[in-house]
Amino acid sequence: MKIGIIGLPLTGKTTIFNALTGSDEMTANFASQSTEHHVGVVEVPDPRFETLVNMYEPKKQVPATIEFVDVAGISKGAGKQGLSTEMVQFIRDVDALLHVVRSFENESVPHTEGSIDPARDIETIDTELILNDLMFVEKRLEKLEKDLLRLPKDKRPQLEHEKKALLRFQTQLEAEKPLRSLDLDADEAKWCRQYALLSVQPMMILLNVGEDQLTAIDDLAQQYTPNAETPTMAICGKVEAEIAQLDDDDKALFMTEMGITEPGLNRVIRASYDLLGLHCFFTVGKDEVRAWTIRKGDNAVTAAGKIHSDLARGFIRAETVAYEDLIQAGSWAKTKEVGTFRLEGKEYIVQDGDILSIRFNV
Repeated sequence: MKIGIIGLPLTGKTTIFNALTGSDEMTANFASQSTEHHVGVVEVPDPRFETLVNMYEPKKQVPATIEFVDVAGISKGAGKQGLSTEMVQFIRDVDALLHVVRSFENESVPHTEGSIDPARDIETIDTELILNDLMFVEKRLEKLEKDLLRLPKDKRPQLEHEKKALLRFQTQLEAEKPLRSLDLDADEAKWCRQYALLSVQPMMILLNVGEDQLTAIDDLAQQYTPNAETPTMAICGKVEAEIAQLDDDDKALFMTEMGITEPGLNRVIRASYDLLGLHCFFTVGKDEVRAWTIRKGDNAVTAAGKIHSDLARGFIRAETVAYEDLIQAGSWAKTKEVGTFRLEGKEYIVQDGDILSIRFNV
């Protein structure tokens, strides 16, 4: 999973990146729409994975991971001219966007708009993505109109179908609403990907608060949640970046002193999984314990293909034990004795925490 960190300049995006990844990137501002970017990969915290590692003591352990990418700020007005090719490519290639919104005061780092207003800034970034999309949609509709005039009638149905979708997109964008709030069919989703429309990307809001706001982070997140479809969280990037650099013992002590119940990374990852409809299953053994990320609703064959394409192609059955049942039984063999071991077929919907062993023949 890849999460792109975006926002206006001087919002503390790189501080948030450091907090989430444990990196130590310089937080000096770089030019809007610059091609400079930072990449960090972190393990997904999952107590179940740690328990399985302790149970099997494998030669190799492979947790689920998440990649964060931090790019230059998007300045107000950039969408009217069209975002840079590099920025469009970046936004298109991530699975979801983490929009960092400034809530902290700092006179030495003035806000680009001269004041702190999270609601305004949330709207500004959405507007830039919407304007970028609208400019492309209008140009594409102009070209379609010309193509439809010159093509014979029997060649027009596909273009007419596309035009209908683009007109729907245009109506949504002209109403200053992002495409992600539309219920898209398969063809519409395909065209959004094909034309790199940006406002369709799933988005989370992360308020970057000051230390003086730490006791009110839940209230602030609720206050600035733009809609039910956009998860909104609040963390203090400065404090979380300091926490990320500490060892486990010092980290726990510091968090207690600051009244922080869990690292911001955990909350962001949880929100990312929920937003994208993802969860994990596990494969276990003395050679390897591994966590695999799939979409909720994926069946056993899809899960098998995640492990290796041969397993999907030659799928016979999935030996399946729920995580809680394995822990309660104490071993894989014991689950067979107590009746919690199952053989599932191709259409079985894999559940969060399932432990699978695929029977196959190729």
